[in-house]
Amino acid sequence: MKPWLLLPPQWAHDLGPFGLKLFSLTQNQPTPAWKSFTWNNLVFKNPLGLAGGVDKNAESLKEWWAFGVGFAEIGTVTPRPQSANPGKIMDRDSHHHALWNKMGFPSFGADEVFYNLRAYDYKQTPVFVNIGKNRDTANEDAVDDYIYLIDRLRSQADAFVVNISSPNTKGLRDLQNKEALARLLEPVVQRSHKGDSKPVLLKLSPDMSDENLEDALEVAVKTGIDGFVLTNTTLSRPQGIQFPAEGGLSGAPLKDLSRQTLQKSLQILGKNRAGKLIVSAGGVMSPEDVFERLQMGADLVEIYSALIFEGPGFFREVASRYSR
Repeated sequence: MKPWLLLPPQWAHDLGPFGLKLFSLTQNQPTPAWKSFTWNNLVFKNPLGLAGGVDKNAESLKEWWAFGVGFAEIGTVTPRPQSANPGKIMDRDSHHHALWNKMGFPSFGADEVFYNLRAYDYKQTPVFVNIGKNRDTANEDAVDDYIYLIDRLRSQADAFVVNISSPNTKGLRDLQNKEALARLLEPVVQRSHKGDSKPVLLKLSPDMSDENLEDALEVAVKTGIDGFVLTNTTLSRPQGIQFPAEGGLSGAPLKDLSRQTLQKSLQILGKNRAGKLIVSAGGVMSPEDVFERLQMGADLVEIYSALIFEGPGFFREVASRYSR
């Protein structure tokens, strides 16, 4: 029984943190350890984590840790607070196990997220901070937003995820183009690697052509990027999906695109893959999906839609299946 599926999607989303807090009270086991490893001095007790977009403002990390996440990506965080896009911003299709959103980086802003993160006495797992520009920041000035976020949140982040692949901020994906990406990433990576150095990962779209994907990966490697999150949501609409043309689709219909992007990316990277953290996200709906992504070469796997359709117990279910 998943009572939240009986509620309208927006209600379920808004009430989610309260329900999560209640459910987490029944969890008193330590973080499950399976396929543990260390990367860049970060210890991952297990490779299954929370995707960006679930806990946008780092309000529920204590609860997610109780459910056994191996790491958590919070955000997307913007420099200044901003509301969601106007109108309907989310929906779900239970038959196809699909989600749709056009939220557009609703965020409490960097200052509020900084204090939320600082309030946790002990971070039980690595915390990645997904960062994005404010929607009213022009693309040519976007680098200033990303650098500001790195400076503001550096002390609380274990790694940063540069989000330029959301389909819900007008023009954002243009920053994935070869020349724009080089102008953005070089100063961002340099800034994050200075002083108290923090790794930087780049989150890419599943909708890129093979040529654009290859260009983006090569540019990112040249700038010294530390890894990739593959992938964000898609603008494609497989047959039978009735969501609006705008907005991002996630869940089971994203599975094939995300798998293909992971496979192609590893092939393109080749020897440049060494030392890079590869995070696979998109269409991971079952324990078998998790294990498949790891077998394909991902270091970490993230989930979002599976939490809606399977519930927060998914993390420990995967752990129990791995040990069988």
